[in-house]
Amino acid sequence: MNGFLVAAPHSGSGKTVVTLGLLRALRDAGHALAPAKAGPDYIDPAFHAAASSEACINLDPWAMRPDLLRALAPDHGADRLLVTEAMMGLFDGAADGTGSAANLAALLGLSIVFVVDASRMAQSIAALVSGYRSHRKDVDFAGVILNRVGSARHEAMLRAALDPLGVPVLGVVPGDTALALPERHLGLVQAGEHAALEAFIAHAGTVMARGCDLEALAAMGLPRASGKASVPRLPPLGQRMAIARDIAFAFCYPHLLEGWRGQGAELSFFSPLADEAPASDADAVFLPGGYPELHPETIAGATRFKTGMKAARDRNAAIYGECGGYMVLGEGLTGADGVRHAMLGLLPVETSFATRTRHLGYRRLDPMAGAPWPMPLTAHEFHYATVTREGDAEALFAVRDAQGADLGHYGRRVGTVSGSWCHVIDRVE
Repeated sequence: MNGFLVAAPHSGSGKTVVTLGLLRALRDAGHALAPAKAGPDYIDPAFHAAASSEACINLDPWAMRPDLLRALAPDHGADRLLVTEAMMGLFDGAADGTGSAANLAALLGLSIVFVVDASRMAQSIAALVSGYRSHRKDVDFAGVILNRVGSARHEAMLRAALDPLGVPVLGVVPGDTALALPERHLGLVQAGEHAALEAFIAHAGTVMARGCDLEALAAMGLPRASGKASVPRLPPLGQRMAIARDIAFAFCYPHLLEGWRGQGAELSFFSPLADEAPASDADAVFLPGGYPELHPETIAGATRFKTGMKAARDRNAAIYGECGGYMVLGEGLTGADGVRHAMLGLLPVETSFATRTRHLGYRRLDPMAGAPWPMPLTAHEFHYATVTREGDAEALFAVRDAQGADLGHYGRRVGTVSGSWCHVIDRVE
């Protein structure tokens, strides 16, 4: 066993708050931690980092090659307890049925710590836990954490129902209105925008320390071999890469940055919201996704940012934007209030949040001429923007969904400037 994975029957069970509380409680108890988030998630890892005081990585069982997962997890968690939060329900994956948290646990040898929202059940919990425990024999079901328990009497009923199964109860968490985090259209409000984040995490840590068996959880992590095996990574866009980073451009996977540094790329960071320009000697500029739709007026007025981006274009730097970054590379972004704001104008794209439509799912990308990477890629798409115009320019990728259905061509390219809606995750070999 290499650590544990906090999973649940479904989203909304409270596994994020439980994970944050466990990370803080284990940290305060003196355990060395390696936090991770399963699946394509940019928001939760920042909360994990705040709770554990350690960097958090993503481990995506659908989009990442097994060899990459086997390298990332041991390397990240060497001599530390790997604590991974699952996505969705334990056995939920992509549309093709693969890539579940259970698949990740089986691949990496992670024990399952199963969080059950018990607020609306009593004896029925035995049927639920029994079914999940026996569904797959290759998954180590270590025990349950009873979440949102109403009273001592309620706890006694739950324990009595579970006792015949022999499933360890690793924790009991009472119902607590203070254990709730604000949300918006792509998930939780970002950690950097949570004014009372430290107080919230400290409270969650106190609750988990009081109600959970921390020593039993810590014992699930045993020494493991280093993950230094050579695994080909996604090539950097250039050798001197300038990367946008602030609350509007926050969605960048750590494994990509690590991989680019490992291949000799020099990375610098700049904030468009602070009206900073990319480094003047950068031969590549990356605009990640995030929430530019919440800051269109600020971006529209960022004159140094706009001048610096156009200068990078004029010196033929490779400029790439994905999702929110793609919108900013376009000509205009219409906010939820219906007001249009001028963006960089480097691609013939207009987007709008006045009418929101959800686009969600894993993607397989086949590069077209001039794409930033020459090999097939895995990616994820999640946004609510509506394209009002994609003008005459070269498309970037031929795209299929997780089931192989043809989704047509995505993105646009003009010279060395390109972008698309897809968050690139890994290469396909």
